[in-house]
Amino acid sequence: MQIPILSGTLTDASGDFRTTYPINMVPVPKDHGISKGYLRPAEGIVSFADSTGKSRGGMLWNGEAYYVCGARLLRVKEDGTTVDLGLIEGTDDVSFCFSFDRMGLCGGGKLYYLVGDILTQVTDDDLGTVNDVVWVDGYFVTTDGEFLISTELADPTSVNPLKYGSSEIDPDPVLRLLVNRNEIYAINRHTVEVFTNVGGEFFPFARINGAHMQKGAVGRKAACVYSDAIAFVGSGRNEPPAVYMGENAQTVKISTREIDQTLGEYTEAELATVVVESRTTMGHRFLYVHLPDKTLVYDSAATVYLEEPVWFVLTSSLDGFSKYRARHYVWAYNKWLCGDPTASKIGYLANNTSHHYGEQVRWEFGTMIVYAETGGAVFHELELVCLTGRVEFGKNPIITTSYTSDGVTWSQDRTCRVGTSGDRLRRIVWMQQGFMQHWRAQRFRGTSDAFISIARLEIRIEALIR
Repeated sequence: MQIPILSGTLTDASGDFRTTYPINMVPVPKDHGISKGYLRPAEGIVSFADSTGKSRGGMLWNGEAYYVCGARLLRVKEDGTTVDLGLIEGTDDVSFCFSFDRMGLCGGGKLYYLVGDILTQVTDDDLGTVNDVVWVDGYFVTTDGEFLISTELADPTSVNPLKYGSSEIDPDPVLRLLVNRNEIYAINRHTVEVFTNVGGEFFPFARINGAHMQKGAVGRKAACVYSDAIAFVGSGRNEPPAVYMGENAQTVKISTREIDQTLGEYTEAELATVVVESRTTMGHRFLYVHLPDKTLVYDSAATVYLEEPVWFVLTSSLDGFSKYRARHYVWAYNKWLCGDPTASKIGYLANNTSHHYGEQVRWEFGTMIVYAETGGAVFHELELVCLTGRVEFGKNPIITTSYTSDGVTWSQDRTCRVGTSGDRLRRIVWMQQGFMQHWRAQRFRGTSDAFISIARLEIRIEALIR
């Protein structure tokens, strides 16, 4: 009997059935003959370059990677060396954009341009505070939270105070600017408005009537372009936060009830620090929601294939949860570079390990409930059908399983070794796994030492007829 493993079920003290998503295991939609999908270890993080502080953002420009780490803008070269290009004030995450001849950055409320190796700050008094910046149709457009401000077309260091625009459908503050399909999305706390270039003597962009959305983002980095639409963590007025995709004046909620409940565990101030970004790789379309102590990931490609929402969780902890140490993804030098929000490092994602900078992290997944309609049942055997033999040479890691019959308390962990390097025919089997009276859910746990992909959980049970 096969048991689904791409998500699991538990209960809580309030009498809810809760969904559990894989932790540091990635659901992969692929019909390989054993099942329709499998769990593979999440990519590891390998050191690529030393930096000058915690990562605040990154971008690829003219074939080279750039990161702001601490208070410094760094050019990161292919051999892992860095070039310090200058000071970017503040500790907030930095926004990047670029035109034909310059890169634009905003950090610490200020706007900077990089031309060649020369970093300069825009000092025009009419610019005001810069919370975000985008480039579209020759203009750098910024926001101070109240207005949209465009630079001069002939001189991007100059601002005309008569060329201010505004987002006026709702008095909520402008938190984020994004460009999608050559249109500017002004993302406010409870609304989103869309602007297009119409030229003219004053502010060159005009609101597209009927394109606005009645939901907005919780923070200035809580939105990104994802699958040719706008994805964000936020809500409308008088609503709790959720994860939405917005396009053509419509919003669609992509978060599940479990994700909504998870977001509800954080305060508004904590959610204001959320960073949302996307990454497309190897048939996946990932949307990352970086929370203070973990990262939630949605995969729209897997969701379409499996016809159910696919979410999983990333953490850099060996016990419990801690901040995930990879964000600000940049595809450069044929690898995914990433910044570290906790240390002075720049790394890259590697699929031949799941360690984070050489340190162990945990993984965990659970099953759906097994229900005995006719009464109890005896569990004679559990087998994880896995790809084994890929662990580090000299190691023979242990993984564990336990079960719950009430969704709250768990049995004692039972262990099993996953085999050594090259042991590709290893079977991971637990015998004599007790009985259940009504229902039961199973969970499996290990560390990144146990580098295995899991295709299926097979159980052999015997019903007890009352």
